[in-house]
Amino acid sequence: MDPSERLTKTKSRPPIPADPERRILITGGAGFLGVNAAVHLIKEGWFVTLLDNLSRPGTERNLKWLITRYPNRTSFIKEDVRNASILHLAGQVAVTTSLVDPGTDFDVNARGTLNMLEAVRLHNHDAPFLFASTNKVYGKLDENNSACKETQPIDFHSPYGCSKGAADQYVRDYARCFHMNTVVLRQSCIYGAHQYGTEDQGWVAHFVHSILNERPLTIYGDGTQVRDLLDARDLSALYAIAIDKIGITRGEIYNVGGGAENQRNLLEVIDQIGELTGRKPQFSHSDWREGDQKFYVSDITKANNDLGWTPQIPFERGLRELISWAKSVN
Repeated sequence: MDPSERLTKTKSRPPIPADPERRILITGGAGFLGVNAAVHLIKEGWFVTLLDNLSRPGTERNLKWLITRYPNRTSFIKEDVRNASILHLAGQVAVTTSLVDPGTDFDVNARGTLNMLEAVRLHNHDAPFLFASTNKVYGKLDENNSACKETQPIDFHSPYGCSKGAADQYVRDYARCFHMNTVVLRQSCIYGAHQYGTEDQGWVAHFVHSILNERPLTIYGDGTQVRDLLDARDLSALYAIAIDKIGITRGEIYNVGGGAENQRNLLEVIDQIGELTGRKPQFSHSDWREGDQKFYVSDITKANNDLGWTPQIPFERGLRELISWAKSVN
């Protein structure tokens, strides 16, 4: 068995036969989250259509991998969500990019999401619509080192925070104003197989690939900033639950991350990767970046209470398996 196939398995059983009534469109479907979500849903009996413009490095490899393994359960549309002619995972994903080009950031994240909402409202009103939002809608936060609840006031910081925050609020409001089945998931740090990562986004995978290839890293700030880390397979399971329980999740907002048990700072993660790979990480420090949160951990109590969901993959295991996958593709 190919290592990447093994690492994306969430259950040791073959896929459930496809149900013709269970069809889902995943925007950004060839991306890291899209592919992981597709695999999980295919195994649960869904037929998956991927929509992606293939602009991000690694997406073509992900798409080929998925279609090769599930040719009868997937279809692909090469398109951009900015073109107005649902599991919504497409987006401009980096704060740094938004600071360089706020206009494109807005067009992709805010306008693209509105386009998708309008398409569903006009053509498939009752379809569940899940939106991958971000913890960045909360801004920098006070440094009180406490887990963030959904009741935390939003405070958009950076063009990225503004564009994702605007989309977040549109998705929520379409449940209220148009009675649509929309759900907002404010995601923290997601990692896992099929993530190539860059310095600007997907930092755990970026650290792994860089250390494996003996490339020096740049740490912005002192490296003690904390995030809660969630394996993409656990997130994909939540997507499926949120759809199946749309009567509960409709119009709701959930903070989604690894929670307090899976919180780590950057230096701790670098040390763990070094130990697991047998490589000595090389890194230097630079100034803090605009909009960076020094501490963010999700309070996932609401998702657990409403949906019975909690992460099943501890970070130590998830990191080992990410490293194993990265070795298979480097």
